Amino acid sequence: MAATAAIYGVGFCSFSDNLSTKKLIKRRGNGSIIGVRSICSRREVGTVVRCSSSSKATAPLESEGDGRRCVIEEEEEEGGGGGGGGGDVMRFKMSDFKVLDRVSIGLGGRADEVVFEAIVKDSNSPLHNIKVVLRKLVSTQAKRRGMRAIEVLKKLVRRKLMYHSYSMQVYGYISSPTSGRGSFTLVHGYHGSFSLRHWLQQSDWLPTLEATLALDEESVRRVGDDTVGGPAVSRQLRITRILMRDLLIGVNYLHSHGLAHTELRLENVHISPVDRHIKVGILGNAADFYEDGPNSSTLDMDRRQMMIAFDMRCVGFMMAKMVLRELMDPLNFLKFKSFLMKGNDPSCLREFLLQILSRNSPSGNVGLQILDRNWGAGWNLLSLLLATKPSKRISCLDALRHPFLCGPRWRVAPSMDIIRWGLGSTAVRITEEYIYKQPQRNRLSYFIELMEMLNAHSRPKNWLELLPGKWRLLYCTGRQIGLTLRQPSARVLIGDVYLTINRASKLNTSISFTSDIGFTVMNGRDWPHDKSGVTGKLEVNSLFRLTSGRRLYLKEEKTSEKLSFGQPNNQDSLAQKLSAKKWRKLVPYKEFPSSLPVAKLVAADIEVTMSLGDNLNQNDVTPSSIVQEIRVQVPPEMFDLSRLVCGTYVDSRLLVLRGVNGSALLFTRSMC
Repeated sequence: MAATAAIYGVGFCSFSDNLSTKKLIKRRGNGSIIGVRSICSRREVGTVVRCSSSSKATAPLESEGDGRRCVIEEEEEEGGGGGGGGGDVMRFKMSDFKVLDRVSIGLGGRADEVVFEAIVKDSNSPLHNIKVVLRKLVSTQAKRRGMRAIEVLKKLVRRKLMYHSYSMQVYGYISSPTSGRGSFTLVHGYHGSFSLRHWLQQSDWLPTLEATLALDEESVRRVGDDTVGGPAVSRQLRITRILMRDLLIGVNYLHSHGLAHTELRLENVHISPVDRHIKVGILGNAADFYEDGPNSSTLDMDRRQMMIAFDMRCVGFMMAKMVLRELMDPLNFLKFKSFLMKGNDPSCLREFLLQILSRNSPSGNVGLQILDRNWGAGWNLLSLLLATKPSKRISCLDALRHPFLCGPRWRVAPSMDIIRWGLGSTAVRITEEYIYKQPQRNRLSYFIELMEMLNAHSRPKNWLELLPGKWRLLYCTGRQIGLTLRQPSARVLIGDVYLTINRASKLNTSISFTSDIGFTVMNGRDWPHDKSGVTGKLEVNSLFRLTSGRRLYLKEEKTSEKLSFGQPNNQDSLAQKLSAKKWRKLVPYKEFPSSLPVAKLVAADIEVTMSLGDNLNQNDVTPSSIVQEIRVQVPPEMFDLSRLVCGTYVDSRLLVLRGVNGSALLFTRSMC
């Protein structure tokens, strides 16, 4: 017993050859032993555990391998054991537990881990009769993860309330020597049988998760809401806000302590039914921002920024799966991830996902409706979390203030970028309704005018950077012909209309425009139900020179004449709305401006070519009649590119060009 009280340490090593071991024994002045350290050396990996029975001495748990070193300090009471130590990290024995005969599916670990559920049966332990998880770590890398989790615990436990609320609590470890090889088992908290991924895979996940979180009016006030129930879209949005806010608070807790999680996935996140908080895992792979302590060096700041950006990107992937259930399918998620890996701008995700997500999906596109709400705020947050450049990704604190995660009861002052995003998103949603009556037309013109006034990229060099790409035509404020009751000579159904812009050379301001109009020539004199026919494509090419310019707003004197062409009325209506209190603080103009900076377009000659996929079977349909019908249905600026005179708005996803007659053409960046 005296020997047990004096020496309480155990070491384990796992080596094949080239092994040398020696013990360093430290004694007090009276000769009693206060610590034993086993030093193992090997070319590749060595692992050592060192403990001390002194109540004041610290005993680090060390891991050396692959040039890396971690030290974990542990304190135990005199005569420790049985998990009853007074420190935060407890050392257990296998006899302290009653191992259960089943394991929850949500606790599944890696290939080098063996997971058990157990109940602490030691009556002297503060965890008596509490269910815990025993995670036996088999490989050397797995043991390193376990020791790193204990080291992180010592760093975070200073704020116990935050640690217990948002992290999977690590209680301690079981370490026992075996024949030539050490065994290391991590003991951590049990927070329900499901990970967040398993929750979302349940057919009745929404009502079950609402019941688990015990949602009531008091709990939803945490996200700025004061209602419960309602349509499925509102319920899922409320759950998403609660989970995302909890997740961001937990990740921000790590970042504020100089740690990056590095393994944020739905599989590693659990929801505790006790305190109803998100648990962000056992932090076995948490990385320090600073290698040699915090300092102001540029290298350390870059390392910190990259680590935070990596975590935020993982949070973005988790949010995408929570909202868009179709991305739980590995094939769809692979397409989603490959889109981002190719360097595409995440602000164009909506245009891309509309093509790969079926409108008849089992979830009923609830996710798309959630992201479209509040002027497309969800798409904005998702694009900021997944931004291509790490420096552009949003932080946890800014994400918590984002309008998408703030309920209707919270007043959030949106930034100018979010206002621009909201105007563009609303304009796109109106064009998708395909109901172009006068109220919708006036509203679209109003939004486009506001976007032009708030354009953040007015310099030609900004246009030369943002213009290149493929743009799909959404709407034109000019005349709308389309399919009417008239009897055209050729039944031509117009498909998508694209404008492809390429920069000829980085040394000058010349850019090439290519208008690509897809169409189908249908057979027969009448409009058939079957819209198949001969497909074709009309291409118009022209070279432009881009310079700086200004768009003038001419103020006409009021007359008694009733004749009006609509444009002055729109400007008067816009000026009246801008003077209202709602927009006065947002628009950087006290009164309607007389001119605005634009990108002036000077066109050269145009070239028109048309191709058909098959021969025409109708005698009365000729290529000239097809071209004439296309000119009737398509805005004239897309057929005669020389009519485009200036660009008034551009960003990473939307483009507005103005024609010589004053009509505006609204485009969205295409990913096809």
